[in-house]
Amino acid sequence: MNKIETHCLLCAQSLQSEASWKLLLTKQFPPCICEKCASRFEHSLTTTALYQYNDTMKAYLHQYKFLQDVALAKVFRQELYRQFKHEKSPIIPIPMHPLKQKERTFSHMEELLKAAKIPYIQLLEKTTTETQSSKNREERLQTTPLFRLLSNVSIAYKEYVLFDDIQTTGTTLRHATEVLLEAGAKNVRSFTLISG
Repeated sequence: MNKIETHCLLCAQSLQSEASWKLLLTKQFPPCICEKCASRFEHSLTTTALYQYNDTMKAYLHQYKFLQDVALAKVFRQELYRQFKHEKSPIIPIPMHPLKQKERTFSHMEELLKAAKIPYIQLLEKTTTETQSSKNREERLQTTPLFRLLSNVSIAYKEYVLFDDIQTTGTTLRHATEVLLEAGAKNVRSFTLISG
């Protein structure tokens, strides 16, 4: 097979990988960041998140979400694929408000799942353009409902998995869970890229 030369999406260092049947047949994604950059992300100590929040993750989130670098959705695709490849419950990415999505040009949660080739469904819509990161802890805990079901959606009595980028106080995931449970879900679990 041929050697493929690419560059680290974070530092632009040259990356060389070899195209192989193993990559194609085992859903191994070619590396898109170098070992040095990968080592700066700290793995989470919990079972409900992949990574901990640190300066490297802060810089990644800023570049990905706020500077709209959608190519960075690929950075964690192998880990997300490994996490969700045997998941039987429907995965629901936490949605953005339509105005925020238009402003950012893409849904960062959906793009992470697409990059990892993980199927998902969208059952919720965000009711406010406010972000939880703009509030202090007390304001987050006092927030009015953040989500509602999409129109013409019915919730089956089964388990669902919510997927979000970061969990700090848990307000976002708690609000989404409440909507799904009130609509008839049997159980709702959550998983995040980052634990704050």
